[in-house]
Amino acid sequence: MKYIVTIELALLLLMILAKTVILRRNGITTMKFGKPDKNALALIVIIACFVYAVSAGAMGFPFPTFTGKTFWNIQILNVSAIVICSISLIWFGITLITFGNSFRIGIDEKTNNKLITTGTFAISRNPVFLTFIVFFLGVFLTYSNMITLLFLLLLMMMAHRQILREEKFLKNHYGKEYEDYCTKVRRYL
Repeated sequence: MKYIVTIELALLLLMILAKTVILRRNGITTMKFGKPDKNALALIVIIACFVYAVSAGAMGFPFPTFTGKTFWNIQILNVSAIVICSISLIWFGITLITFGNSFRIGIDEKTNNKLITTGTFAISRNPVFLTFIVFFLGVFLTYSNMITLLFLLLLMMMAHRQILREEKFLKNHYGKEYEDYCTKVRRYL
């Protein structure tokens, strides 16, 4: 069961990579993280460490044993995790399609794209971050140890911080259009 969640994690990362490569071929640079806020790079480090922690659990990579002790091993939680991660992947796929050529990792201060308010953005103002939080919650249900819990909490805090930064930028960039959007659609759900 744990391998399925690990495969889903690999699929999530492949989806991001594929979208980035497709946009790059069209002359669009998607990686804007760390510009102008270098602290935003911490989110990528947290995700990379989380991925390694999960991979270590599934593949037997080196990992400190005291941090890898699981809180539980309950079959229904493993099945629930697979469902949660699968739904998150579908949601993320729809979000990537909705994004079109506007997909960026970080804040693109030079954007001239329209504000996206359709698709998953009609349900959540932050469907990508929502995907990551829900997906990694599903991962935690399967790999329930101190490290994955710590990474999940750090991911949630850093994602929320990045959301607040992006909201400030979007309000300044799109003005009333973004403010009206905020009155109709919640930050998360």
